[in-house]
Amino acid sequence: MDMKSSSSSPVLTDPAPINKSRLCIHSNLLAYPQSGASFSSGKHINIPRKKPGKLDDVRSNGWLDAMKSSSPPRKKHIKDFSIELASDETDIADYSWMLKYPSALNSFEQITNFAKKKKIAIFLDYDGTLSPIVDDPDQALMSSDMRSAVRNVAKYFPTAIISGRSRDKVYELVGLTELYYAGSHGMDIVGPINKAVSNDHPNCIQSTDQQGEEVNLFQPAIEFIRMIDEVFRTLVENTKEIKGAKVEHHKFCASVHYRNVEEKNWPAIAQIVHDILKQYPRLKLTHGRKVLEVRPVIDWNKGKAVEFLLESLGLNNHDDVLPIYIGDDRTDEDAFKVLREGNKGYGILVSSTPKETNAFYSLRDPTEVMKFLNSLVRWKKLQEGGRSMNNRWSI
Repeated sequence: MDMKSSSSSPVLTDPAPINKSRLCIHSNLLAYPQSGASFSSGKHINIPRKKPGKLDDVRSNGWLDAMKSSSPPRKKHIKDFSIELASDETDIADYSWMLKYPSALNSFEQITNFAKKKKIAIFLDYDGTLSPIVDDPDQALMSSDMRSAVRNVAKYFPTAIISGRSRDKVYELVGLTELYYAGSHGMDIVGPINKAVSNDHPNCIQSTDQQGEEVNLFQPAIEFIRMIDEVFRTLVENTKEIKGAKVEHHKFCASVHYRNVEEKNWPAIAQIVHDILKQYPRLKLTHGRKVLEVRPVIDWNKGKAVEFLLESLGLNNHDDVLPIYIGDDRTDEDAFKVLREGNKGYGILVSSTPKETNAFYSLRDPTEVMKFLNSLVRWKKLQEGGRSMNNRWSI
């Protein structure tokens, strides 16, 4: 898929109406029967708000605790413990964590020694990995240096962005046609044409991108689009009086950001989401970094998206393939887990504070992610004698 740069998405925005029979969606992707709130013709559902003081639901089900645990206060960066030893309890905890999840930069030689004679595939989250976490999600922009680093990596390795944002939005932010994109936590994937994949996934259809190249479009949650639309409108209406609340539509999921909401109002945010979800048994809540996400209850996540893309690239079930996934959020843990359980590759967690993870290595922030990507390119150039690949990952 030799794509030329363009300001538009490298793949179709979306084909003309796709119905469930056309996609042949497997019933085993659905965790609930075809019941729950019916779709409206475009209006939000009026769900009465609970009065202040009547927020027992979100307290008893642990939502508030989860919101606080997923939103730790900002701490100083982890020290480089190759230089100095820990001196107090906090430093000891950080030091122990770094021993368990060592820096991918400090361990670069170990990683590349294992990667020799293997085909590396790169998978990247966006927010907090390629861009900093900021108060306004619309301002989470990649630096020109980061964009250059990602572009250079894609010259040597198959590279994909797997984000919670909508696929169109993350492409708009990244703006590189050399990559593959998966939005909505992997529920909206565009990958290369692979006949075997199309046959194994009846809900995968073939189409063409804006450069005229054939692609596979995989949307396992296609039937939830109208439901998510309806929930999004209701969330916008019901949170409009809470200062700092921001609701985003990611096509196959909806997010409520509370980063700019006073903590005293977090229970109100949680209760609104809780009350809406009670009307939709086929939707579920997941927690991110100061964000509540409403998603379809289907057996699909970023880990399965990695497996799907590896299969599409013809790189699955091969001992000579090394997938590397870099991400910072809870939703990336599904991808880390897939790579760890099968000893398939390396997960790298982006975090400046210690936290439990299924990743093998760590990086502190997007700046270190960029250094790691640039190091990979330099290493590959040395491996190939400075020759860049002429063909992009043909299968």
